[in-house]
Amino acid sequence: MYAGGFFDLLNPYALVGGLTTLFLFLTHGAVFLTLKTSGTIHDRAKKVATPLGLIAAVFAVVFLVWTQLAYSDKPATWILVIAGALLWVGGIIAHKVGRDGWALILSAGTLVGAVVFLFWVLFPNVFPASNDPSLSLTIDNASSTEYTLQVMTIVAVIFVPIVLVYQAWTYWIFRQRINADVIPSPDEGSLDYPEERPSVPVG
Repeated sequence: MYAGGFFDLLNPYALVGGLTTLFLFLTHGAVFLTLKTSGTIHDRAKKVATPLGLIAAVFAVVFLVWTQLAYSDKPATWILVIAGALLWVGGIIAHKVGRDGWALILSAGTLVGAVVFLFWVLFPNVFPASNDPSLSLTIDNASSTEYTLQVMTIVAVIFVPIVLVYQAWTYWIFRQRINADVIPSPDEGSLDYPEERPSVPVG
């Protein structure tokens, strides 16, 4: 049971974490738009991605180091802090030199690393209690029953590959960059696409 009030949630650590998440995903979204669009949208996304990335880097360093020093008793998690910083810097550099695909991959790697870092720091807790550590939710007392876990494992084994194949297929179908020229006019109707529309390959 949560024992604090609403404004207790707005502590400095939580605010820094929120701003870190905000700017990380703003940057990631801008990098994705740079990769998947051309023309005006591409230019605007490319222009804002680097400043957003630098702001995200500042907040991320503060948040990750704060988390490591205040909440982690595992020296090995410093590896993820350093790796995340290198991936993010590499993504910014790749974006600056026009390697949009690598920029997206490195940005995504940073986000995955951040999630792994937080779970590694918390382990075996899932939701630590600030008033009494014995009241914390752990991977043991927060997990479902054995039968539920067995059923969900079977479901995951069947459907996760299907979802991955579907996602790969949709990415392949929409692999071309999008610009205003490939969007049909509303006057043509939703099914009356031009016979030939220019496409810009992803570089």
